[in-house]
Amino acid sequence: MPAHPAWPRPGVITPDAAVTVNLHPDTLSATRCPAHSMQTRALHVALLAILVLCPAAYAEMETLTVVAPTPVDAGRAPTDAQPAIQITTREIIEQQRSASIADLLNSVAANVTVNEAQGNPLQADLQYRGFVASPLLGLPQGLAVYMDGVRINEPFGDTVNWSLIPQAALRSILLMPGSNPLYGLNTLGGAIAVQTRTGLDGNRADLEVATGSFGRRTLAVSAGGASGAWHGFAAVEQFDDDGWRDFSPSHSDSVFMRGGWSGADTRLNLSLSRAETNLIGNGAAPVELLALDRSAVYTTPDQAENRLRQATLWGEHSVSDRWLLRGNAYLRHSDVDSLNGDDSDFEPCDDDPAFICEGEGDVAEDLSGTPIPAIDRFIGATVNRTATAQKGAGFGVESLWHVAGGRGTFILGFARDKADIRFIAGTELGTLDANRSATGGGVYLGEAVTNLTTDVSNSSAYAAFSIPFGDAVVMHAAGRFNRTDVVLRDQLGTALNGDHAFSRFNPSLGFTWQASNALAFFASYAESNRAPSPVELTCADEDDPCRLPNAFLADPPLSDVVARTAESGLSFTTDVFRLRVSAFRTINDDDILFISAGALTNEGFFDNVGRTRREGLELVAAGGNETLRWSLGYAWLDATFDDSFTVASANHPRAIDGEVDVASGDRIPLVPRTTAKATLTWDIDPVSVSLGLRHSGGIHYRGDEANLLGEFGSVTLASLRGEWRLHRHVTLTLDVDNLLDREFESFGVFGEADEVLGDAFGNPEFRTPGAPRTVYAGVRLSL
Repeated sequence: MPAHPAWPRPGVITPDAAVTVNLHPDTLSATRCPAHSMQTRALHVALLAILVLCPAAYAEMETLTVVAPTPVDAGRAPTDAQPAIQITTREIIEQQRSASIADLLNSVAANVTVNEAQGNPLQADLQYRGFVASPLLGLPQGLAVYMDGVRINEPFGDTVNWSLIPQAALRSILLMPGSNPLYGLNTLGGAIAVQTRTGLDGNRADLEVATGSFGRRTLAVSAGGASGAWHGFAAVEQFDDDGWRDFSPSHSDSVFMRGGWSGADTRLNLSLSRAETNLIGNGAAPVELLALDRSAVYTTPDQAENRLRQATLWGEHSVSDRWLLRGNAYLRHSDVDSLNGDDSDFEPCDDDPAFICEGEGDVAEDLSGTPIPAIDRFIGATVNRTATAQKGAGFGVESLWHVAGGRGTFILGFARDKADIRFIAGTELGTLDANRSATGGGVYLGEAVTNLTTDVSNSSAYAAFSIPFGDAVVMHAAGRFNRTDVVLRDQLGTALNGDHAFSRFNPSLGFTWQASNALAFFASYAESNRAPSPVELTCADEDDPCRLPNAFLADPPLSDVVARTAESGLSFTTDVFRLRVSAFRTINDDDILFISAGALTNEGFFDNVGRTRREGLELVAAGGNETLRWSLGYAWLDATFDDSFTVASANHPRAIDGEVDVASGDRIPLVPRTTAKATLTWDIDPVSVSLGLRHSGGIHYRGDEANLLGEFGSVTLASLRGEWRLHRHVTLTLDVDNLLDREFESFGVFGEADEVLGDAFGNPEFRTPGAPRTVYAGVRLSL
């Protein structure tokens, strides 16, 4: 069966401005990758063999009708405006059986990679074209993520908690490239629009259970159907994993319900979502420790608990044949608690060994201002706790008219979002046991306590139109005005108080030319922006770095980030072959990065670092027949700093006075220059087998913005997906990841391992190891 997202085939403009799109089995990125070993060379030969041996006949594809999207209706694809859009269908989601959306898109989408900074499959940093969407504070969030038209980037740090999105409830995932202004803030490199299932998708019930390596156990139950004008859908999902590394179990569960009513001219939908997770990802470890034991962790625990409650109401009404009104409204409550055990900079003071100091600083004091004595239970570890409560609400309304004799569209819309945030944090002094697990000593640092309230409001107005010129050319234009207000109030004093406002108008312009039935060209220019988040505004002091996620300071002002993207390409489609080529360039002005500073791996500050550039080329090809299908692609990405600057990197082995000089042209850390993905699928009833190959090029350490050290992390991985349909209602599944059991790392940073492990561990390089070979087996019952 198809195992990869589709790209839209150029469509025909219809009177209702809809576009017919062929769902294609593949939309992958590829690259040349160096041969590092006999296994790697064998994988590269397999990539070429796929092209040579597979038949060229192409199966008839399912069709999907979609209309131009807006934030209110973010589950639909602007295929005539953006042929480079990637669609992941429900069929693909079921076949891949991935741990999260990030893991899924890493397997099937072009130019997507992940950095597993925490080493937890539910906490991955998703990179698309060098822009990130991550659940972790400290990353420059450059992708907007929507679920049923509601933006789900968390208001405190614009983070995205993949673990709160139930895969059993997903109908489709749209990955849209470029700085599309219609998707609002954070759409610097693209947007991800998730659409959930409804009872209109068919009367169906599914039960799927699986188990496998390292104690993983999953359960997914879903059912939906329609009766007359009413329809409903519900899904329950549970995930448990002991973790392949030491002390790294995780649990998540979710419930999703959606009901609706459809009349002749009016449609209404109400969805309710609840999710809770308890995730432990113990992060990067010294490379010398990993050389002894790949499953070892440096310090523990590193725990995140998430709780979500969300209600979304969506509706649309056809006023006439050429006038449509639609809108949505939502309530979203999201709580995030964290517990992080780490090593400590606190030790007996040089001037008065009876008390403890942080490095060469002043004597540490507790909450009452009393100096903390230098006794064993206060030396060696810190236990950092945070509690973030986020209550958000918002709405969006828009009006769509069919113009130009019904062959074009014009849209006007308005959106308003508001969030009230309470952030509380503290650091407890303690000790590390023999397993390097931190235990609190009962005393909290007075200077490390944070109690902050934040109000964030976003208002925007937008317009878009699509006008045909003749039968072959469609012109598109859009613009959106964004206004963001951030109010910070320190509940313990005034140091964190601040009032910030950011506003900007972002335009876009593009065209599509259907040169023939097989060949189409497209080009576009677009702008978007993101405002600094509250976590960035309260952690921007170079002289006093923060320890993420819990220590915040006074707020030097930051500028908002503005992205400008130009893109062009072509698509070529015949009955036996499909090809898409696109080239893009995105320039970010006043880009914000998290700068590593201080002695700990999660310590640093946010800063505007000037202009950055991300440019690249994507090429995708696919073919096959009902029995055998293949996909192959190539993606090259050059993500660099355009300006020269000096940046703090306290633990960099070649730093001078704790700083390194970054030159124009240096590559942005953790972004591979090349990626490659290929798939070969055999489908001979009742068995289906899919072999996937995925390559990621080398990356630089976070903290090595100057590229003074070499790359690491280049790897080619193989995966296997199998299904055996015992009965039309019963299917057995088998999944193998990292088939060849390769050792690899996708994240690196600098730290001071010798402070805890001793002088034999003097290498400051820390990496997060990737999982070894894993095998999961399951059964799916469908009615």
